[in-house]
Amino acid sequence: MKLLANEEGRPGIAIAVAALQGGASGLDAIVRGVTAVEYSTDARSVGFGGWPNLLGEMEFDASVMDGDRLESGAVGALQGIVSAVAVAREVMEKSPHQVLVGEGARRFANDAGFEPEETLYEDSLRQWRKTLRANLSAEQFASFPKVNLSELPVMAGNPEQIRDTTVFLCRDRSNTISTASSTSGWAWKHPGRLGDAPICGAGFYADSKCGAAACTHTGELAIRAVTAHTVVSALKAGASLEAAARMAIDDLARLQSGHLGGVVLHMLDAQENHLVVNFRCQEQIRYWMWHPELEAAQLFDADIVVE
Repeated sequence: MKLLANEEGRPGIAIAVAALQGGASGLDAIVRGVTAVEYSTDARSVGFGGWPNLLGEMEFDASVMDGDRLESGAVGALQGIVSAVAVAREVMEKSPHQVLVGEGARRFANDAGFEPEETLYEDSLRQWRKTLRANLSAEQFASFPKVNLSELPVMAGNPEQIRDTTVFLCRDRSNTISTASSTSGWAWKHPGRLGDAPICGAGFYADSKCGAAACTHTGELAIRAVTAHTVVSALKAGASLEAAARMAIDDLARLQSGHLGGVVLHMLDAQENHLVVNFRCQEQIRYWMWHPELEAAQLFDADIVVE
């Protein structure tokens, strides 16, 4: 067994480890772990502790994937439900669809038994109001939200200068490889924006025969380069983790126009080797790793940094 998660997974990593030690499947364990992150205010880019869109509304993206069946489920721009990853699991298990978004995702969640809940953290609301006052003219502020939102994308960002997600990857005792991801996306994003977290092949992909990959940070880049699937396809063709990472990085490096930024690749192969690569992210990147020989998950610096 092996479990991998990015640093944002701190509130849930011990929960996922305990679940695996107790005999849970990998997917069950990582969904429990991600759910804990979603309800923690320590993770400021995920779930209840995350940041709202330009209108001050919380919109969550999440996904799961079962590498045995190559089945996935995802939600995007989900409102009114904090545990988006649990809803994504329901989409995979109980819906013929792969992705549900917006009001349709909320309706599905409510019909599946998820109760409406408060999703906007008080500090996030305070920061949003502060950002509006700092970036809008007096006229725009007076008429908000009846303004041209397309004139405000310069606001999109994060008070902590991080555009992050929580990602968990696992190979369990049955040799099934699975992934789970969740995020509130960019702070002050345009309503309806989707990152890579709910897009199969971009922000996540798992195939138990060869491995899995999941991405964090600037999702627009991972979408354009189909980064997660690039990694897993390379592994399937016999490449090492480092060679697979190089192929994905080469594709990301080709992107020289549009919105640019950094991407972090988290990778795990069918032999339980792992690799985390920081591609052009300015901050220090760390991740959690656990296997049965460790009493608890340990925190490591990114294995490779590409400027």
